[in-house]
Amino acid sequence: MLAALSPLACTAPPDDGYHGYIEGEYTYVSAPFAGYLAELKVARGQPVTAGQLLFVLDAEPQAHTLAEAEAVAQAARAEADNLLDTRRAEEIAGLRAEVNAADAAVELARSRLQRERDLVQREFVSQARLDELQSQLEQATAQRAQARAQLALARDPLGRHDEYRAADAGYRAAQARVAQQRWLFARREATAPLAGELVDTYFRPGEWVPAGQPVASILPPAGRRVRFFVPETELARLQPGVRVSVRCDGCQAPLTAIIDYVSPTAEYTPPVIYSRGSRERLVFRVEAVPQGGDGRLPPGLPVDVMRSDR
Repeated sequence: MLAALSPLACTAPPDDGYHGYIEGEYTYVSAPFAGYLAELKVARGQPVTAGQLLFVLDAEPQAHTLAEAEAVAQAARAEADNLLDTRRAEEIAGLRAEVNAADAAVELARSRLQRERDLVQREFVSQARLDELQSQLEQATAQRAQARAQLALARDPLGRHDEYRAADAGYRAAQARVAQQRWLFARREATAPLAGELVDTYFRPGEWVPAGQPVASILPPAGRRVRFFVPETELARLQPGVRVSVRCDGCQAPLTAIIDYVSPTAEYTPPVIYSRGSRERLVFRVEAVPQGGDGRLPPGLPVDVMRSDR
């Protein structure tokens, strides 16, 4: 009879439930850049509200970086604007006078050519003279085209359109750098992202804080979880969504929690031999969320967990 009841004894859960503890899920507050800690506005153990100032880093190095980025952006803007400017009015007036002179030279060369053409027909002038005048007219026409092109270029932007687009793209990149540095400069003052209890601080004023290193940690009211371990024989009955009852030393009444996670792998399994006689040594980690976000449970507190239907 004892041999027949021994498998049932392995599947029965313990009378005092499953053993576990309260786990805290902390929010760590850090700065995105390194610097000396100038001010620490909070102390360990005090409650904080969302948006409350926690600490301030030295702003001087970041302020210089921001000023440099703004100066580079201003220089890029001036360079792009310069490519859109035309030449001075005096230069344009001089080029316009050159165009007028070229027009007059063309008209004079054309008039001479026409007059000499009549003389060639009367055989008073040689054909070579006529060819020379024709060449002078063509030269004067080419010079006029050159003068007109120079005047048109002076009236247009000094740089080509592709050059202006490149300069404008450089200005936009500099503006993005300024926006990034302004964002970093504002983050020298770190605020609490959520309400809760300030559990710990890791630096004191005057100490060097590396970039991304947490300076303070916050435990929100809903950041407490129940973590306990169950044998593999009970795993099928403790799935996400199942309610459990949590008891602890000093708790006036049991707390209710809902399982939301079951580990897919076994833990604490010495020895790892999956024989029928050692299966009861396998335990799986199970986590549950206390209902109501009860802040009375300090992290690390041992608890006993039982199914609510027991």
